Amino acid sequence: MAGPQLARAVLDAALAKRRAAQQAPRRRTQAGEGDGRRLRGYSGPGPDPRDPQLFGAVLERILKQRGWQKPAAEATVFGAWEKVVGPDIAKHSRPMKLDDGVLTVEAESTAWATQLRLLAATLLRSIAAEVGHNVVKRLNIHGPAAPSWNKGPRRVQGRGPRDTYG
Repeated sequence: MAGPQLARAVLDAALAKRRAAQQAPRRRTQAGEGDGRRLRGYSGPGPDPRDPQLFGAVLERILKQRGWQKPAAEATVFGAWEKVVGPDIAKHSRPMKLDDGVLTVEAESTAWATQLRLLAATLLRSIAAEVGHNVVKRLNIHGPAAPSWNKGPRRVQGRGPRDTYG
């Protein structure tokens, strides 16, 4: 069949289906014993499940239905680090990874790493207050990573950088 003939055949089939639907007997409704009104389900003032919902409430319900509360809480630790630990600590540290309840935190200096180790219990309490208990069970705090001299695809094994000026 060519294009115009195919279009005509589809149109004829749709018109035949419409005519058949119009000629079929209509179902009676509860609203008025066949007077054409349909039962809409809910009526009157008051809350209705079809009412617009708050986005946060809908999102919370979806998280609970799918069992995503723990991954969402873990993401909050990273996404809202400043809110979780406070602006001063957040300025000098950052979360690196969270694995089986152990949060690895990198401090900007070894002095800050020592300070954060002393504040570990306080940090765990503030994290638990913000994201829930048993999301972070332990902190692994370390200082900044040492510079790596392993640059480039090929390198020679050796002692690393040395004094080459004399």
